[in-house]
Parts: sequence; C-alpha cells; structure tokens
Amino acid sequence: MAKKENKKKNKNLITSELSEFKKFVMKGNIIDMAVGVIIGGAFSKIVTSLVNDILTPLVGIFLGGHDFTSLKFTFRNAEILYGNFIQTAIDFIIIAVCIYAVIKVINTLTKKKEQEEKKKQEEEAKKKKEAEKKSVEALLLEEIRDLLTKEPTKKKIKKDK
Repeated sequence: MAKKENKKKNKNLITSELSEFKKFVMKGNIIDMAVGVIIGGAFSKIVTSLVNDILTPLVGIFLGGHDFTSLKFTFRNAEILYGNFIQTAIDFIIIAVCIYAVIKVINTLTKKKEQEEKKKQEEEAKKKKEAEKKSVEALLLEEIRDLLTKEPTKKKIKKDK
C-alpha cells in the first residue's frame, strides 16, 4: 500500500516538475534567447568568413604576409604564437563593429516605431478629448431642449361643491 502511495507521489512530483519546466521554456524570453543564440551562431560564421577570406589577406598585404596565424617567435624552447592572438583580436574587433552596426540599425528602427506609436497615441487622445467635449456639449443641448419643451405644471384647484 505504501509503495503505491510513493509511486503516486513520485508521479505527481514528476508531472509537476515537467509542467513547471514547460512553463519556463515556453516563456517569451527563453524562446527569444534561443533564436538569438542560433542567429548569433550563423552570424559568427559569416563574420569569420569575412575576416579569414577578405580582411586578413588585405591586412596581410600591408604586413608582408597574408596569414597572421603563422607569425611567431621562438624564445629558448618555447614558441610564442602572437599571430593567433593578432588574428583573434582582429576577429573580435570586426565582430564588435558588425554587432554595433546591427544594434544601431535596430535602435533606429525601434525609435522610429516608438515615435510613430507615440504620435498615434497623442492623436487618439486628442480625438477622445474632442469626443468628450462633444458629449458634454450634446448633454447641455439636450438639457436645454428638455427645459424648453417642458410645459409649466398647472395646479389643479379643486372646487368644493
């Protein structure tokens, strides 16, 4: 009997945990972040290709070679591969500039959209105010109409017979 109760508790616990995990995963922020990571991975490949296939050879021309990774010097028995460091630093700078440019474009588009929404809200508020004004005016006009159409009440005098 106790085993059945333990199995039932375990099953409920697992179901509860899975349900909570599902809620966590399905939140908008997690999905947005996953999409960002996937796009970031693809973007990284593009930037790496840009650096390796286009920019590194161009910069290498000015430095006497086209591949930084082969730059090194030997100190006693140790090889110092400073070319790899230069290549990684250039990759970082190019990635940072590309990300800055993308964020700049996104911020500009977002700002324009926010300004348009703000303008739209202001116009709606103005229209609403005008509608309220009209409503007050209509109410006043109705009240005046009612007062004008009212007949004065005449008191009936009962005559005693």
